[in-house]
Amino acid sequence: MNSLKKLSIVILIFAGAYFLPATNPRLIGAFQEALVMLKDYAQKHVLLCLVPALFIAGAISIFISGDAVMRYFGAKANKILAYLIASVSGTILAVCSCTVLPLFAGIYSRGAGIGPATAFLYSGPAINVLAIILTAKILGFEMGIARAVGAVLFSIIIGLLMQVTFKDEERERDDEEEISAASGENHLLKNGLFFASMVFILIFANWADGSAIFHAIFKIKWLLVFISYGLLNFVLIKWFKVNIFYSVISLILPLSAFLLFPSQPLIAFVIGITMTTVVSLLSSDDSKMWVSSTETYLYMILPYLFIGVIISGFLLGMPGSGKGIIPSEWISNLVGGNSLRANFFASIIGAFMYFATLTEVPILQSLLGAGMGKGPALSLLLSGPALSLPSMLVLINIMGKKKTFVFVLYVVALSTIAGLIFGKIMS
Repeated sequence: MNSLKKLSIVILIFAGAYFLPATNPRLIGAFQEALVMLKDYAQKHVLLCLVPALFIAGAISIFISGDAVMRYFGAKANKILAYLIASVSGTILAVCSCTVLPLFAGIYSRGAGIGPATAFLYSGPAINVLAIILTAKILGFEMGIARAVGAVLFSIIIGLLMQVTFKDEERERDDEEEISAASGENHLLKNGLFFASMVFILIFANWADGSAIFHAIFKIKWLLVFISYGLLNFVLIKWFKVNIFYSVISLILPLSAFLLFPSQPLIAFVIGITMTTVVSLLSSDDSKMWVSSTETYLYMILPYLFIGVIISGFLLGMPGSGKGIIPSEWISNLVGGNSLRANFFASIIGAFMYFATLTEVPILQSLLGAGMGKGPALSLLLSGPALSLPSMLVLINIMGKKKTFVFVLYVVALSTIAGLIFGKIMS
């Protein structure tokens, strides 16, 4: 039987190669879109979004005790507080569905319950203040309000549904975590400043231009990043026993790079990341463990993200380009009106398509202009930013196929229902 299975796979591969329409312009364009999307993701999201998130995830795994996570997100935690914290996290972290993954992996691996953890997983990219403001401004006030309310409610409902669905597995997991959880001393000030500095770097490095307040911060974002980096170095000196000389060098080099190349702040950012890594590896056992844990999450997440981005680019093309193997006309024709099919299809497309932060709004503007219904538009807004094919592949590696499938199912189902209701109200 095993031999027959292998032979069947070989025959299928041969048949695919033999009949491959290698000169078909659509196929060539789809391959090119996959590579363009991979390049775009690598340039715009890995260094500024994913890398800081990986360092935060590594720190969570090492410096946040299992007891602390269990106290706020475990089975015996205060449910109202747990879901409240998880559901509003997106107002602080303006991240995409891929950047939130290391943070989710960090708290989940430390013993957070599946309910609060998935509430955080959904809310991180979905409740983005700037994205909601942009939605209201471009797509209409009603759409902005519906997106904000839907995202907050969904994060709580999805978390509760996941908690109920996997209550038996979570009970067993919680018992194991209680036995193995570290009970070490909780260094509140040290951990608070340590995590705050990294979160500030993540937030300000990805700060987008917008209204007057957002624009004012946008103009000084790199100054705020450097101040946050200085705070991180202070913590490394005081609590991680980093040599002061090393720390001063790690501050001078990125600052010099920024002064020499002010129009290319990414150079200074990369130097800062490199110096932080090197200095940590030359210092205390705690800092070495931090880098080692970050490296673990890097190997756990990045390869699957890249594979997912390539597949997503091949199937659907760059967001808004319509040059993937699936013609954009097919999609726009299927999401007109407010039928169950239109809303369900919009939710599915949103779940599998990769949206960088804020890109979903101009894409939807084009789709609405092409005849997309307002109900399906909301369905896509509620499923799209929170999910993507790359994120699904990573989630399977973190929490397994079954939990990933159920999480995606709940997001798609709730997005479809919300779109139907909103479409009927708007009509």
